[in-house]
Amino acid sequence: MSTEYRTGREGEFTYRGYDLDELQEMDLEDVAELLPARQRRTITRGLSEEHQKVLEKARERDAEETANNPIRTHLRDMPVLPEFVGLTFAVYDGQEFGRVEVQPEMIGHYLGEFELTRSSVEHGQAGIGATRSSKFVPLK
Repeated sequence: MSTEYRTGREGEFTYRGYDLDELQEMDLEDVAELLPARQRRTITRGLSEEHQKVLEKARERDAEETANNPIRTHLRDMPVLPEFVGLTFAVYDGQEFGRVEVQPEMIGHYLGEFELTRSSVEHGQAGIGATRSSKFVPLK
């Protein structure tokens, strides 16, 4: 499997042969042709009303404005488009809104991939109702 993006000789970001400025100037349909199959299908079948609202909010705001007041959304299945680079989103993970600052390398993924829904569990010591074998705590 080849990588979808890479940096050029000067460290400049490219996505499938196009640099970021060229991607941002393209129409949504042209960008959709470059995206992976699932994201391309989402766009070609037509974005839902909620997806359109998020896209409009992203087009209205600039990077400095979203740094202080991120675009809040429950849409974890919104594809990251070149227009979103530099913006900050507050993506809902089921309990709270987590901040996601969109980088160029995120193009072609979904917003929900960058805000995890599950946290790691760290178990403490055995409680009151524990069995005798589970109460054993090693000294080391």
